[in-house]
Amino acid sequence: MEPTQGDWGAVEQNKDCKSLIADLVAERTLIIASNRGPITFYRDEKGEIQNQRGAGGLVTALTGVTQHADVRWVACAQTEEDTAWNEGQTPPEERGGNMWMKFITPNPSSYDGYYNVISNPLLWFLQHSMWDIFREPTIDRNVWSSWENGYIKVNDQFAEAITKQIEAAPNRATVMLQDYHLYLAPNFIRYKYRPKAKYTLTHFVHIPWPGAEDWALLPAKMRIAILEGLCAVDLLGFQTREDGLNFIRTCESHLPRAHVNFKHGRIWYRNHATYIRDFPISIDVGGLKERAESDEVREYKRQLVEEHGDQAIILRIDRIEPSKNIVRGFQSFDEMLDLHPEHKGRVKFLALLVPSRLDVAEYGDYLDELMGIAGRINAKQGNSEWEPIRILVGENYSRAVAGLQIYNVLLVNSIADGMNLVAKEGPIVNQRDGVLVLSDRTGARQQLESGALIVSPLDVYGTAEAMHQALTMPAEERQERAGRLKNLISQQDIVNWLCQQLDSMSKLNL
Repeated sequence: MEPTQGDWGAVEQNKDCKSLIADLVAERTLIIASNRGPITFYRDEKGEIQNQRGAGGLVTALTGVTQHADVRWVACAQTEEDTAWNEGQTPPEERGGNMWMKFITPNPSSYDGYYNVISNPLLWFLQHSMWDIFREPTIDRNVWSSWENGYIKVNDQFAEAITKQIEAAPNRATVMLQDYHLYLAPNFIRYKYRPKAKYTLTHFVHIPWPGAEDWALLPAKMRIAILEGLCAVDLLGFQTREDGLNFIRTCESHLPRAHVNFKHGRIWYRNHATYIRDFPISIDVGGLKERAESDEVREYKRQLVEEHGDQAIILRIDRIEPSKNIVRGFQSFDEMLDLHPEHKGRVKFLALLVPSRLDVAEYGDYLDELMGIAGRINAKQGNSEWEPIRILVGENYSRAVAGLQIYNVLLVNSIADGMNLVAKEGPIVNQRDGVLVLSDRTGARQQLESGALIVSPLDVYGTAEAMHQALTMPAEERQERAGRLKNLISQQDIVNWLCQQLDSMSKLNL
């Protein structure tokens, strides 16, 4: 691969990144496609239609993009109100934004197979190297039925809807497909529906891409369909350079007749070139700062400080899922208290956790496990006046931002993470020169290593010592590290992430 992959210099030298986006809007129509949209509609207790901002890094990142460009967004309906909202010839405009929503409505059984069997947990666990291959998965008739009647069908439905948007666009369309739910859609768009209008296909993979040996565990029919889908795009983006290299290695090993070029980051397949680049995703820095100044966040901050402010705070903010490694984080805290008892009564571990996919057995079991270990640590280490670990469960972004303002240590110890945007949000709004303890298995490490304390996610002892180091670090070093992180993230925000992709498209004449 060329060293220009992941090279921020070309974009940083562009004096006006927003003008690059403006040029795109003037010349092209931007179409984003993802499983979930940035908003979900629901009916409140008064029977009135309301909307709620979606959770997760993808929505956080791409919602920032919509502040700078007019966007058509295609997603699966999640509620009856989403489906009703989509009625009519033209998708309505979201209030206060530059975004037009188009919901597709798969039948429930197809969606269940596409999402709850194939996307999660099959592909998610594979790409996070979390399969226990001696026991699971077992790819039986139900899995194959979910592949044929769920994953393929829903991807086909996405492709048809996107093709209609391409052909209805007033000018050339740039389609930005997102993540592991839509691996087959590009192949359907290019070779089944064949839009007559001119277009550019891109796909960004938000989660890790493991090595070819991991993909060898997936049946060949599924594996080849996924690789053929991704090799139908013009520009394929990953979080890190290593992810991109792993994809090329996977095609070299498992996609017959694919011609790979590591030096130029290119795959030639079916007389079509796909370029591989890494675009580390980031956050909407301006939007986050504005949110941090809101009355709602101020009130949550007041409550958190009132309850925990006399103690140093080790904070984690995560979805409840095994890849986030929450249990080992608690075990590391327990280890730190054993090794350094001077922290007892003086440090609080605050965990703000968001329920995720609890209908998947592995996720529900993990919630039970982490609650159990936290209870045991509190019983072992705590007393009537001090609760070592406090867990707050619920989706509350304003409370999360308030928590990020007051941490002394931010723990991100994921087993595997495409990027982890919490690691970028924290340093932007933190007001205590907090220290970031970061897993070397996160995509964020590529950019933030110089300002963070890096740990192995399996190393409970090493993580305990890193938390102790962070808590006892001299003020001058804390300040220097915090400032370095803030500068790195501010210079490489969500607009920069989009500009990297546009810059690559321009240089590649896509």
